[in-house]
This record gives sequence, C-alpha cells and structure tokens, in this order.
Amino acid sequence: MVISAAMIEDQKRSPWIGVMETLDGWGYITAGFSFLVLGMIVFAHAWYMFIATFTVGVLSSVLALIHDLLLVVILLELFRTIINFLKTHVITLEPFLYICIIASTRRILTTGAATAYTKDLTQEVFHQYLLDIGVNVLVIVALVFAVYMASKRTAPPLSP
Repeated sequence: MVISAAMIEDQKRSPWIGVMETLDGWGYITAGFSFLVLGMIVFAHAWYMFIATFTVGVLSSVLALIHDLLLVVILLELFRTIINFLKTHVITLEPFLYICIIASTRRILTTGAATAYTKDLTQEVFHQYLLDIGVNVLVIVALVFAVYMASKRTAPPLSP
C-alpha cells in the first residue's frame, strides 16, 4: 500500500483513521474470500447435481450446469475485482460491466430453458419470453458498447 503525505497527515489528526482503513482492508479481504469460497461451493454443487440428474434429462442437466458455472464466473470476477482493488486502491468499471454481461447471458439461458420445458406454452407466455430475451439482448449490446467505450478512454492528465 502506498502511503501518501495526505494519509500521514490524516492519521496525525485522528488515530482512528488508520484503524478504520485497516478494518476496511480486512472487510475487502473477508468479502473476497467469501466470494471465492461461495464460488467453490457452487462449482462443486453444480457438478454434483449434473452427475446426479444427468440420466434423468441430459438437456436440462446441461443447462443447469451452464447456469451454475456462469454464476461461478461471476463470483470469481468479483473476487478478482477485490484483489485488484486491494493492489491498486482503484475501483475500475470494466469488471462490473463484464459481470453484468454474464448475468444477462445467464438470464437469457434461464428464460430459454424455462420456456422450452413449459408444457402449456400460451401465446402470452411466449410474448413475455420474447420481450425478456429482447430486453436482455439490448442490455448486452449496451454493455458491450460500454466496455468498448471504457477501453478507448484515455487516462486523465496528472495535475501538478
């Protein structure tokens, strides 16, 4: 961690600031480990359920596994974001955009799977499905554009 003159000055004014910054760091560390542990639990459970239900229905088992593995990717991306924050003390936009893209993709897969297995698919349910898919596709397109724009931005000049 880089200690600036302003941080030293703040700590001189109030000794609690250093304690609070340490607790803040530990909060991020515990949240990061929680994301990692939850990701491992979801991963193990997803594969267990896949193996247990594979003989009942291959397609539904595969879709459930993909859905759960995308959740694991989201949790790992949150874990990676916390690691990067602890290294740099800067929160970047791109990881959250990626998480939203993955979440929208999960939603499309979940909605598609649920609709495919609906026994009494009415026209109203089908139109709701199309609307949901359309909105999520638009969200993904907007997020991909945001990722593109974020990658094209230049760093602001350092002020003296």
